[in-house]
Amino acid sequence: MPEHVGDAAGDVCGGGSGAAAPAAAADIVTLGEAMRLLVAEPGVALRRAESFRASIAGAETNVAIGLSRLGHRVRWLSRVGADAAGSALLAHLRAEGVDVSAVEVDPDRHSGLLMRDSHASRPVQVQYFRAGSAASALSPSYVRSSGLAGARLVHVTGITAMLSDPAREAVHALLAAAREQGAAVSFDPNVRHRLGPPDRWRAVVGPLLGEADLVFAGADELELVTGLPSAQATGVLLAGGTHTVLVKHPDKSATVTTTDGTWREPSRVPTVVDAVGAGDALVVGYLDAWLRDAPPAAALLAGVVTAALVVGAVTDTEGLPDRAELDHAVGVLTEGGEHLVDR
Repeated sequence: MPEHVGDAAGDVCGGGSGAAAPAAAADIVTLGEAMRLLVAEPGVALRRAESFRASIAGAETNVAIGLSRLGHRVRWLSRVGADAAGSALLAHLRAEGVDVSAVEVDPDRHSGLLMRDSHASRPVQVQYFRAGSAASALSPSYVRSSGLAGARLVHVTGITAMLSDPAREAVHALLAAAREQGAAVSFDPNVRHRLGPPDRWRAVVGPLLGEADLVFAGADELELVTGLPSAQATGVLLAGGTHTVLVKHPDKSATVTTTDGTWREPSRVPTVVDAVGAGDALVVGYLDAWLRDAPPAAALLAGVVTAALVVGAVTDTEGLPDRAELDHAVGVLTEGGEHLVDR
């Protein structure tokens, strides 16, 4: 029987099938798997690495941490194992101010683990240990019992739906709950080919795009999950009721399209230390601005700047800014600087 974990560090209590009540209502709810992350020393191939930095990884958790640092109340729904990695994940998220009160602790399944190297220019090498993890046992009943606690926004990625059939059903339950409550849905396919072939991504994740109010995707991801060129897919989504489609392009620029028009921002990256996490950071910056009623162009700039800050640091979350850091970085750009630099 899974247990539920309270907000106090180290507090694990029996919870039956119902989720523990959160300490306070959240503005944002995310659902997904967090993994213990071990990052090799920069520039060293994974197979030769001897030193690693421990951190946290997971698309939805990256977004949860980023939005929490920017002052939003964020609740993370998931399952972790009753192991050292699970304890570390929960402690890390608590320290970031993320509400983990409804997270289930599974005594029979392990927490996910991700090992990778870190390089500025070549593709990174990644090794996952997530098959059969606690998060792969996410279920619709868990989502329904946890609830959305009055959230304005729900964020989820295609990764969660691809973990297992029960996890896919849990995503559908989350989107149904969001519709019932009137919460907006933010969705990022976040394609990871190791989780399944293209036809599986198209079958599982493709239909989820049309359930979202805001869609964030690479141009290649849109084409993969819809079977359409990205521009055509954008038009189909907007015609179907999605109000915002943000597309990341191969030249590292990004465009956001709404029914009012299209805006484009070039990459603002001066230096790449570790390119992993840029997409999630873009989501963080955009959603933060959108939640504060910023217009699309300003939200896109905030997203691009947040991504630039993240790729300038190692790990997925180290470079995620707080409010003062983000405001300063955006201010540098709006004063006419071409790149993100300190003054």
